[in-house]
Amino acid sequence: MKFPLGRVVATPGAMALLEKQGVHPGTLLERHATGDWGDLGKEDKCLNDLAVTSENRILSMYHVPDQHHRVYVITEWDRSSTCILLPQEY
Repeated sequence: MKFPLGRVVATPGAMALLEKQGVHPGTLLERHATGDWGDLGKEDKCLNDLAVTSENRILSMYHVPDQHHRVYVITEWDRSSTCILLPQEY
């Protein structure tokens, strides 16, 4: 892991989508914590790389298997918590 996740929470909407798509939330958390930022653009990935060693929020975005839906994983700047949520819940 590149950084601590803190308390991990997820919205009901994100959990329902992940269950429907057969994606285990732990898989996304592991990708996020190891620096696999998912489907972000190059600039956002660079900002995340910098945020790992500074006090900034870290955001990853992953498409689920149907490729029509996305899920965000966000770790707060102080690493106190990480949330899995849908873009419309942001």
